[in-house]
Amino acid sequence: MSKRENTPATSAQNYFRRAEQDEATAKQIRKKERAAEAAKTANLRRLRLEKESTDKEAADKLAAENGGQLAKPARRPKAARKRAAVRMIY
Repeated sequence: MSKRENTPATSAQNYFRRAEQDEATAKQIRKKERAAEAAKTANLRRLRLEKESTDKEAADKLAAENGGQLAKPARRPKAARKRAAVRMIY
């Protein structure tokens, strides 16, 4: 058998081997991206929990200074009510 007879089979094998390598590389990249995203999410969660605990401590301290009453959040003024459209009959 000469090399020419084997060329299509060899070419196909090389194609599929390259496709498998590309797929493996893509999987590794996705795995790294997921790990980075998970680390980012964990860091943001840690920061949020720290802030919430700090805010709670500040609220507790303020409540202790005010004689045990919690500070009421500022109320927004009620929005002006829209007047109904006047229908005119001619």
